[in-house]
Amino acid sequence: MTIQRARSNDAKAQRTEDLLRAAEELALELGGVRHVTLAPVTERAGLHRTAVRRYFANKEDLLLELAERGWRQWSEAIDHALDGRSGLGPRKVAGVLTEALASLPVFLDTLTLVTLSLEGDVPIDRARRYKTNSYIQHDRIVRALTDASTLTTEQITTLVPAAASLAATFWQIAHPSPSLVELYEQEPAWGHVAYNFTPKLTLLVESTALGLVQTLPGESDHLTIR
Repeated sequence: MTIQRARSNDAKAQRTEDLLRAAEELALELGGVRHVTLAPVTERAGLHRTAVRRYFANKEDLLLELAERGWRQWSEAIDHALDGRSGLGPRKVAGVLTEALASLPVFLDTLTLVTLSLEGDVPIDRARRYKTNSYIQHDRIVRALTDASTLTTEQITTLVPAAASLAATFWQIAHPSPSLVELYEQEPAWGHVAYNFTPKLTLLVESTALGLVQTLPGESDHLTIR
C-alpha cells in the first residue's frame, strides 16, 4: 500500500528515515551501495515512485545522505563503547574505533564513494552540508576519545580519519565481486588480503595509534600500551 504524501515536518522526517533505512537494507541485500537505485528504495519504503524526488534530488544525494548518517552512527557507537571508561591507551582506543566501524558496513561502503565521486556529483550547497555535518560528528568523536584516553587531541585527530580511510579501503578489498571471488578461488595467493577484515583492520589501526604516540608525543603521555 502506498503511503500518503507527508504534510508535517515530523512526517517528512519519518519519510526520509524510511527511505534511508530502505536504502541500507537494499545495499546489504544486493552486495553494496553501488547496486542501489531510487525506484527499489522508494518501493521498499512504501512510497510512490515519484515521491523520492521530494526528499533526494538523485541517487548521489541519497548515498551522500547515507554517508552523513553513517558518521552520526559511528559517533553514537563510540559514545556507547566509551560509556564510563577512562584512561584508555592506544590499543584500547584503536579497538573502540575498529569495532564501531566494523558494525557499520553501509557506512564503510559509502565512504569510498564519497571521495571518488559523490561529493563532486552534487551541487556545492549539498556538498557543504555533508562536510559540515560529517565534521561535527568527527569533532564529537575526537572529544569523546580524548576525554576517555591517555592520547592527546592531536593524536586522536590524526587517528580518526586514518582509521576511517583504512576501514573504507579494506572493506572494499574484503568484499570482492563475484568474479573476483571466483578468481581468488582459482588463485588463493591473490586473495589472501581479501578476507579477515576486522582482525587486519584492528592490527593496522593499533599500529597507527602506537606510532602516533611515539611520533606525536604529548606532555602527559605515559606511553601506556594497553
